[in-house]
Amino acid sequence: MREITVFTHRRPEDTTAVLAELAEQAAAAGVTLRLDEEETRKHGLKPRPGLEVNAPLKHEVELCLVLGGDGTILGALQSYAGTGVPVFAINFGAIGFLATVEPQDLEDGIRRALSGDFELLRLPAIVLEQPDGSGDPRADGALAINDVAIHRKVGERVAELAYTVQEEIVGNVRCDGLVVSTPAGSTGYNLANGGPVMAWGVAGLVVSFIAPHSLTARALVVAPEDRLTIQNRSREALDIAVDGRPAGDIPPGGHIYARFVNEVGTIAQLPGSSFYRRLREKFGRLAS
Repeated sequence: MREITVFTHRRPEDTTAVLAELAEQAAAAGVTLRLDEEETRKHGLKPRPGLEVNAPLKHEVELCLVLGGDGTILGALQSYAGTGVPVFAINFGAIGFLATVEPQDLEDGIRRALSGDFELLRLPAIVLEQPDGSGDPRADGALAINDVAIHRKVGERVAELAYTVQEEIVGNVRCDGLVVSTPAGSTGYNLANGGPVMAWGVAGLVVSFIAPHSLTARALVVAPEDRLTIQNRSREALDIAVDGRPAGDIPPGGHIYARFVNEVGTIAQLPGSSFYRRLREKFGRLAS
């Protein structure tokens, strides 16, 4: 049986009609769409041919199809990290940098998704580790496809962060926070910080600062084999966000360890597409 998992973003009014069309075409193609309890409730779905509702997450599917923006796409990539299941995304968000198809190409996008007419691109990730070097890439909060952000709590004083690469102290910066990004995430929070854009296919992590209180703080690209250590030298705990979602905090004097791991997520893209075309179309359009 051919099965596809479907995720949609938080505004069902934008995607319910599309989901109905997708289910009709899936049934005609002999494909069953699987939607979990949240998606079932959100869209008020009932079982019908080509549609399995209240379905638990299943890793043995041929595709994960997303109707949403980058946040929903990242959630899907997290759900299928390390499984090899490709994520095919149709953009219903503001930017949708990770999306494969734009809404105006919806009909063609659905056809390509159901027929498997796409190419695969493997994405790296950031794994957060314990002091002994352990870390489960599938554990909640331990894996970031885009970025890990460390920032001061609302209303608290400026943070002080020290960062070390391979046991070598690189710097100590007073700032509002720090972002560690993968190449895929370098066009997000890192770009807003003035950090460099890293093309997909480049190996390594980029470290950039949020509102640094220094004239010398500069973004740093860390080699893929090197482990990054970040220490909280502030008097207060600092919040951690993984791919934009809260993931705990770092107490005063505490550490966080991060390393680059290659080929964790799998994203679908149209044949002939490229990172540079995507960069021009997404950010060139917003600037015009």
